[in-house]
Amino acid sequence: MDKKELGKLHEALSMLLMERIVSGEAGSGELSVARQFLKDNGIDANINQSEPLLNLAKVLPFDPEAEIPNVG
Repeated sequence: MDKKELGKLHEALSMLLMERIVSGEAGSGELSVARQFLKDNGIDANINQSEPLLNLAKVLPFDPEAEIPNVG
């Protein structure tokens, strides 16, 4: 498989995962694949840069006095 074909595969996987997540059809396995896909491609976030991530951290059962770790 050449570089152009690998690029098409990468784009197709990205688009499929996005469509499944946005539609609400993604199951836990697909969410895990998406998480790993992002990690493998150097995509990470922290609560200082991502309001949705901060909102998620607020609703999870964390100790409010504990430091919230960076995700990534």
